Amino acid sequence: MENVTTVNEFLLLGLTSVEDLQPFYVVIFFIIYLINLVGNGAILVIVFLESKLHSPMYFFLGNLSCLDICYSSVTLPKVLINLLSTQKTISFLGCIAQLHFFHFLGSTEAILLAMMAFDRFVAICYPLRYMVIMSPQVCILLAGVAWITSFFYALMHSVMTAHLNFCSSQKVNHFFCDVKPLLELACNNTLLNQWLLSIVTGSISMGAFLLTLLSYFYIIGFLLFKHRSCSMLHKALSTCASHFMVVCLFYGPVGFTYIRPASASSMVQDRTVAIIYSAVTPVLNPLIYTLRNTEVMLALKKIFRRKFLFK
Repeated sequence: MENVTTVNEFLLLGLTSVEDLQPFYVVIFFIIYLINLVGNGAILVIVFLESKLHSPMYFFLGNLSCLDICYSSVTLPKVLINLLSTQKTISFLGCIAQLHFFHFLGSTEAILLAMMAFDRFVAICYPLRYMVIMSPQVCILLAGVAWITSFFYALMHSVMTAHLNFCSSQKVNHFFCDVKPLLELACNNTLLNQWLLSIVTGSISMGAFLLTLLSYFYIIGFLLFKHRSCSMLHKALSTCASHFMVVCLFYGPVGFTYIRPASASSMVQDRTVAIIYSAVTPVLNPLIYTLRNTEVMLALKKIFRRKFLFK
């Protein structure tokens, strides 16, 4: 067994060791983070200010936008600081906190996307009972379950990782602290940690994904076999298209990273895929929802028109 050392900090190896590329990455990630803050922040403001958007669908959309702001804020500011600094270190507690909030917010988003699919299922299949089934109390309860469940799920990973013994190497082969790169630095047996990562994380993400798919299959089956209306099916699918695009963008990279066996993992591939779900997807979410959603676009124009009229 290698010598066990008391770890006070880790060294994040980052995105690239080529110094000439670092200014390029700084500009790109700063623009991505700025678009994320502005885009998701705009959706939050629109949903809050526009009374016509005070419905279950937009309640969950507001939660998703808040999540995306927090989700990218867990990693991107530290990435930018490290790209601009010669010392690319993160404290032990800071590393565990980053790991915790990354999994906490990521798991919440997975569950929230499943709830948004369920919301569309109720709206399309039970339109007359929609406001009864998806009452404000039920929406708050569902969102609360997503946030609380994910907090304790992430707490499991952070506590288990914090209790590991780390060897002499403190170089994390990633641009943020995650479970898999930290397990590579551990001296003791990490079989339980790897099992929890594959089984529990896989169960939450794939369980939420299957519930999402089930909702869409039921919507398609309901419209095809009960109403037998292709026009209604086309209208329903166009309404759900934005959400389905977000689902694919989120679950694809997450499944690639966390559900594969550890032996098949490549940290270079994991870093590349991590950029997609930690930086790119939160930026695309507001663009997808605003550009494909007539109600959000009308509300946005209304707010801008009101702002310019009062000037």
